[in-house]
Amino acid sequence: MQSILIQNAQVVNEGTITETDVFIRDGFIKKIGNNLSKAQAEVVIDAAGKYLLPGLIDDQVHFREPGLTHKAEIYTEAKAAVAGGITTFMEMPNTVPNTVTVDLLEEKYKLGAQKSLANFSFFMGATNDNLEELKKVNPRNVCGIKIFMGSSTGNMLVDDEATLENIFSSTDMLIATHCEKDPMIKANEDEYREKYGEDVPIKFHPLIRSREACYASSSQAVELAKKHGSRLHILHISTAKELALFDNKIPLEEKKITSEACIHHLWFSDADYEEKGTYIKWNPAVKSTEDRAAIFDAVLNDRIDVIATDHAPHTLEEKNNKYFKAPSGGPLVQHSLQALLEFYHQGKISLEKIVEKACHNPAKLFRIEERGFIREGYWADLVLVDLEQTEKVSKENILYKCGWSPFEGVDFHSKITHTIVSGHLAYQNGQFDEKIKGKRIKFLADTVA
Repeated sequence: MQSILIQNAQVVNEGTITETDVFIRDGFIKKIGNNLSKAQAEVVIDAAGKYLLPGLIDDQVHFREPGLTHKAEIYTEAKAAVAGGITTFMEMPNTVPNTVTVDLLEEKYKLGAQKSLANFSFFMGATNDNLEELKKVNPRNVCGIKIFMGSSTGNMLVDDEATLENIFSSTDMLIATHCEKDPMIKANEDEYREKYGEDVPIKFHPLIRSREACYASSSQAVELAKKHGSRLHILHISTAKELALFDNKIPLEEKKITSEACIHHLWFSDADYEEKGTYIKWNPAVKSTEDRAAIFDAVLNDRIDVIATDHAPHTLEEKNNKYFKAPSGGPLVQHSLQALLEFYHQGKISLEKIVEKACHNPAKLFRIEERGFIREGYWADLVLVDLEQTEKVSKENILYKCGWSPFEGVDFHSKITHTIVSGHLAYQNGQFDEKIKGKRIKFLADTVA
């Protein structure tokens, strides 16, 4: 692994922006300071005028491997993530087979080690009957347990009350939840089927997968976590009503109940269904402009702790179906940082807050060892961005295996120029160096990072 010196960068880290140099050797940040010597480095990057951020940590992706590789695979999606400035991802268990045993989980880790250009971790999936398997998981090596308290892609719904009580009471691991109340959604589906048959207009998706269904499930998860003292992280918040469930008066390090906002719920609203159709069909649904504004405010005021993608690709053939047959989910990892930087250009969020929510806070929340910050002694996971370069999203530059993006046609006013993964210059000006793969991340079991 080559030593690297990044010179004259505007370093965005821990609430400040400072022009400085960063020297990297053997995978780690060895020195941060001004006028560091070029002689010590095999690779020198002049970052004058550019901004150096910690690599983004995406706590929710679906890379579809094993079993669904016609949609995506670890190799292609990890490359797209690295091109987008994401250096670490945490992947979900609704693959085929579902990742619901320790043996199947370790098989995925082997795939990650072989194929992923980014650093990686994989969630263990909960079912209605795998509690004993969940208890075997080593919290030092695995990011958390995923519970689908609402059904989505893959049949992993956990709806048995006794099972939920047992999971919440039996583990010290972080529990990440997809929260939507299935019986409420089913009743809504029946109502709209009665009106429209199988040809329900996509604009009714946020009414079928309603605010009420989200809140009923999220509030149940919070109640369980409070009852049992569990570490609960509710994924992809989509409604204003849910925000009252979360505290912004205490530091993240002291929180046991946390939440996530996703790029699509910050960018799109129900006004976009007419143009985008099923391409912005997600679970939970993209909802109103008022919900979107409230979620954005909650990111800024710290009710919501992290920003992620819920990257979940499907083929165009699958998405180009009528409402009930079109699957929910879309690809986002390549463009999530550019979308956040677009909000910065619009004056909606600072660079420091982007780094806090997409880099620092995931590291704190998941208790990740030596990542998420630009600090001496930490792994060198870094992304260099040019805030003056524009880039238009087109089929020609989309890297996802599915070949499409909900951002197609958007002119972003920032560009990712370099991505360093665990000290390896993996991406530089559109070119990949795949000689060194990403690493399995480790977690602090009992103390906060």
